Amino acid sequence: MEEQFDIYLASTSPRRRELLDQLGVRYYVIRQDVEENVRIGESPQAYVQRLALEKARAGWNSLLPDNRKPVLGADTAVVMGGSILGKPRDRDEGLAMLTQLSGCCHEVYSAVALVAQTEAVKVNASQVCFDTLDAALREAYWDSGECCDKAGAYAIQGMAAAFITRLEGSYSGVMGLPLFETAGLLKQFEIEFGIVRKKTNK
Repeated sequence: MEEQFDIYLASTSPRRRELLDQLGVRYYVIRQDVEENVRIGESPQAYVQRLALEKARAGWNSLLPDNRKPVLGADTAVVMGGSILGKPRDRDEGLAMLTQLSGCCHEVYSAVALVAQTEAVKVNASQVCFDTLDAALREAYWDSGECCDKAGAYAIQGMAAAFITRLEGSYSGVMGLPLFETAGLLKQFEIEFGIVRKKTNK
């Protein structure tokens, strides 16, 4: 019996699953943990590109030869003043991140990679501008629980959408998976999805 998925997703992120569902991709989730430390002299763009590839490669190498299908990996970084803002470790760090973002523009780099017998990676760069957030609003947002496990201490698909005055780039990329670039990789690997899936005879 044919397996009802076309790729493996090397991520347990519910946001990436939601975005792949939106694209109409058939996938199976596999968990892959890789070290997410920035190397000396590594740019944010190079960092997300490397991690997306490492996650996809780790997923590919974990599969038995008979079970191998292309593996998709992704990574996203929120960047302010050249520094990567990761997931806040506690309330103080989360509030500090929100203070940094308040009234300013920052960059979000989001990479997606596919690994099979060959491999490829694409990177999207977006700019996000925040309104000024007073202390009470920053604290209320942290206390909502929405931002505790999010890079940069915010989720564009949630309540933080009300903070954003301008977005230049990819909404889905800021959310965690740039769909235009993902679709390009799927086409490159000849993986059918969504509206471009061939109709099968009943």
